[in-house]
Amino acid sequence: MIAVVDYQKGNLKSVERGLIAAGGEAFITADASEIAKADAIVLPGVGAFADAAATMCELGQMEVIRERVRAGVPFLGICLGEHLMFEQGVEGATEGSPACGLGLLPGTVVAMPRCDEQGTAFKVPHVGWNTIEMPACNGGAAIPSCGEGGENAVLSSGGVGGGAARSSAAKRGLFEHGAFPGSTPQPGGDLAFACPLFDGIAPGEYFYFTHSYIAPTGSHTIAETTHSVRFTSAVQYGNRAFGVQFHPEKSSDAGARVLANFVAIAARG
Repeated sequence: MIAVVDYQKGNLKSVERGLIAAGGEAFITADASEIAKADAIVLPGVGAFADAAATMCELGQMEVIRERVRAGVPFLGICLGEHLMFEQGVEGATEGSPACGLGLLPGTVVAMPRCDEQGTAFKVPHVGWNTIEMPACNGGAAIPSCGEGGENAVLSSGGVGGGAARSSAAKRGLFEHGAFPGSTPQPGGDLAFACPLFDGIAPGEYFYFTHSYIAPTGSHTIAETTHSVRFTSAVQYGNRAFGVQFHPEKSSDAGARVLANFVAIAARG
C-alpha cells in the first residue's frame, strides 16, 4: 500500500486517484503509525514550507518519514513535498531563520528570482506548462536509449506522454518566454533520463508547474527547468526516493506515466 501523507496541504484526492489509476493501492492518512507501515510514501502538497514542516512535526510525521526513506522505502515528494526533502526552506519562515525539513538532501529552498541575468522580468509564481531537461551539472550527459521496454527506454513522439503533450501545450499557449532554450532535445530523440521515475519520458517533455520557490541544484538533481533561472525540477535520494517540482497529477499523459513509474518502483519492494 502507498500512503499519501495528509499534513493539511492540498491535492490529496487527485494524487490518490492518480496512483490508483496507475495500478497502485493508495490511501490517505495523517497517522504516523500508518505511514510507518506503508510499502511506499507519497508526500504531496501546496503551501508554505515552514507551516507544512511545523504541522508534520506536530503530527509525528517528520521523523517517521525520514526514518522510512533512509531505510529504503520508495518515496515521492510532489511540489512542496519535494521542497521538504531538503534541509531548510525560507518560505513562511522568520527572516534569517529558515525552517527545517526532512534533511534528506542538502541545501535551502529559496524564492524564485523574478528576473533573469539579462534583467528580463518573469511572472512569479511560475504557473503553467514547461519542459524538463537533462541537468546542466551533468554536462548534458544522458544515457542512450535501451530500446523498447528497457530501463531507460524513450517514447517516440507519438507515444504516451510524448510529442502529443508538447503539441497540445503549445497549441494552448501555456508556455512562457524563456522556457525553451534552442538546444532543448525533442521528445522521442536519442537521449533518455537514467532515472527509473522517468522511464518513457524524454528530455523536453511538458509538465504542469505552479510554485514560487525553488530547490537547490546539486548531485541530487535529475532534471532541470528554465523560468527566469534554470532550476532543479526533479531530485533523487538513494535508489528509490524522488521529488518533483511539477504536479504529475495535473500533467496529463506524461504525469500519469510518472505516477505509473513510481507505482512500479514501489511494487518492486
